[in-house]
Amino acid sequence: MSNFIDRRLNGKNKSTVNRSRFIRRYKSQLKRSVADAVNKRSITDMDSGEKVGIPSKDISEPVFHHGPGGSRDMVHPGNKEFMPGDRIQRPEGAGGSGSGQGSAGNAGQGEDDFVFELSREEFMDLLFDDLELPNLVRNQLIGTTEFKPVRAGFTTDGAPANIDVVRSLKGAVARRTALGAPHRARIRELEEEIDILLTAGADQEDARILDMREEIDRLKTRVAALPFIDTFDLRYQAFTQQPKPTSKAVMLCIMDVSGSMDQMRKNLAKRFFILLYLFLQRSYEKIEVVFIRHHTIAQEVDEQEFFYSRETGGTVVSSALNLAYDVLRERYDSSVWNIYCAQASDGDNWDSDSIICREILSDKLMPLMRYYAYVEITPRQHQSLWFAYQEVKALHRHFAMQQIDGTEDIYPVFRELFKRQEA
Repeated sequence: MSNFIDRRLNGKNKSTVNRSRFIRRYKSQLKRSVADAVNKRSITDMDSGEKVGIPSKDISEPVFHHGPGGSRDMVHPGNKEFMPGDRIQRPEGAGGSGSGQGSAGNAGQGEDDFVFELSREEFMDLLFDDLELPNLVRNQLIGTTEFKPVRAGFTTDGAPANIDVVRSLKGAVARRTALGAPHRARIRELEEEIDILLTAGADQEDARILDMREEIDRLKTRVAALPFIDTFDLRYQAFTQQPKPTSKAVMLCIMDVSGSMDQMRKNLAKRFFILLYLFLQRSYEKIEVVFIRHHTIAQEVDEQEFFYSRETGGTVVSSALNLAYDVLRERYDSSVWNIYCAQASDGDNWDSDSIICREILSDKLMPLMRYYAYVEITPRQHQSLWFAYQEVKALHRHFAMQQIDGTEDIYPVFRELFKRQEA
């Protein structure tokens, strides 16, 4: 038996490997705890870590122990109180996961749940574990360099899979031709001399003719000994990595701030977009985000004004869609950018304007979009904008719409809109 002693110095993150292994092993329990934490805290406070509890029974480890051994016959007494499948009540005074109520007892013992503290990065990883921007084929974003292999002639060494058979055979033929040319020329000269001697009346057994025939045989043997193909005949296809334009993504956030959007609905919309913004920052570090808020008129604003401005007014949704189209046309070419849009509104809009919105989406925006998500924030019946958008959804598979009634719906709706699509 050999003993190995690891004398490497431990770094400050010496437990990182064990921590990552623990998270992978108990990922399902941690994700359930993170989902419970989301329901208990404001979405605006989600950009931080969390302490989560894991039941002690879920982290119990298997152990080896000595059994009684041998074959034994035992008779266990029955009972008159319980039937198979009955639940037995926990004895009073037992610890672990108790309510903490009642008087103290002098019997029983237990074990508290294991508390594990997730860092901000670990919390966000579990929160957005199965979310992605739908239909994003390439997520190499601005600032990164993407390379593609490009043919760069031939080389004399490489992987067997890259052998160019035609080029290798051409090289072999050229080598055999070059090396055998002097011998073949000499063979032709000797054959011509033999023909001249025979024409002049020389005998076949003439010593000169015999010597020439012997030399011809020797030269033909040397020509035949040339290998059909040799290692230095092989040619491999060469490739070089050539940088190409990267795939870029932009997310448009459109929010209704009209008078019909009371403070409660605005807060719900703000929380939805804050969650979306955190998701974008976490998953796509260098993605561009465009904020558009509207009432009767639409404005492109910064993040602070988008979430916290108190300006309000009537409702003309088409103004925001027109502004979004102008922004895309001026700054984001759909052949270069992956374009996404998320819109939050209470659905209240002029009936005639809802028809205009449907036309703008179908004719202008949807051909440019990879994905469009509409969220209607209303506990009432659907408004005219919802029915207009249903017609858009029927025509475009990459258009999605959901309804939010309260704070508890934000996270489930968000996950439904941006869940990972199966290949």
